[in-house]
Amino acid sequence: MKNMINFTKLQKPFLVISITVISLFWVGTAMRGWFNLGIDFQAGLNVQVQIDAADVSEGSVRDALSGFELSPQVQRVGTDTVGEFIIRLGVEGDEKEFQQSGEDKLVSALEASFGAGSVTVNSSSFVGARFAGNLARNTAWLTIVALLLILAYIWVRFKLNYAVSAIVALMHDVLFLVGFIGVLQLEVSTATVAAVLTIIGYSLNDTIVIFDRIRENNRIMKETNFAEVANTSINQSLSRTLITSITTLIAVIAIYVFSTGTIQIFALNLIVGVVVGTYSSIFIASTVLIGWHNRSVKKVSEKVHATHKAVEAEAKEKKKQAPAVTQTADEIAEATAKKKRAKEKKKKKK
Repeated sequence: MKNMINFTKLQKPFLVISITVISLFWVGTAMRGWFNLGIDFQAGLNVQVQIDAADVSEGSVRDALSGFELSPQVQRVGTDTVGEFIIRLGVEGDEKEFQQSGEDKLVSALEASFGAGSVTVNSSSFVGARFAGNLARNTAWLTIVALLLILAYIWVRFKLNYAVSAIVALMHDVLFLVGFIGVLQLEVSTATVAAVLTIIGYSLNDTIVIFDRIRENNRIMKETNFAEVANTSINQSLSRTLITSITTLIAVIAIYVFSTGTIQIFALNLIVGVVVGTYSSIFIASTVLIGWHNRSVKKVSEKVHATHKAVEAEAKEKKKQAPAVTQTADEIAEATAKKKRAKEKKKKKK
């Protein structure tokens, strides 16, 4: 194949870059107080309000709600000309009492700043601490079970080394995306979980396409180094991978540009996930696979070498232990006479 890109030379530097970036993301997330949990994962009240007043901004709404013990989260919905906001309030004091009084207290605080009758509640939802905790645990288990099922599928479809390599690439994508969400303090909601699982499926599809090509080429190119087989396979799959990723990004970027709120965050997560998933399929999954293959070959070679040395040592030991063969003078004379008679018979025949 002409004009091939040598991906195998770039794999180790990119692996180091990935580990560094992911580490920085998670350190940054820890420094910022970990994740910005949405109402789905944290007890609180989520209220969508319409404020009919001039020059209403997110900052002015936050100022109006400054009297709350826990800082409310305010997000504008729609364009700047529409005074519609989603406000999330953390639970203050007793959960049951807050559920009843939180909305009234919120409306009163907003009307005190923007005028009586200027606030309309469009929707309101409350999530208790118990439900939020159960949802967080179920989400973690869902992700783990999904990864285990993927591992089992690829193990059956290919081999264990392919399965482990694919799972490492998927874990890379999850850690990168979740770290990105944490360091930017994007809200973590059920839409975030959907984005992570979507990216797992997308990245896995890319990885399996490349692995399938590697497996086929490994049968055809038997005398070729495995790293070269992998490099050839990646180059052969590159156009398909890039076309799929670019077309997906066009659709997701359009959603990000023309949407707001949770959908916009969901689209941003998908954009990052698609890019990282494509990258990991090329640089991370194949790097792990080549490393696994080289280690297996090295182990087999060492085992064969050790066996060969053991056989040689055993042969030498047997040779040392074998009794020396000695002949008496009479036996030597008899053997010489036999040889002489055999020569005489040959001469007579001639």
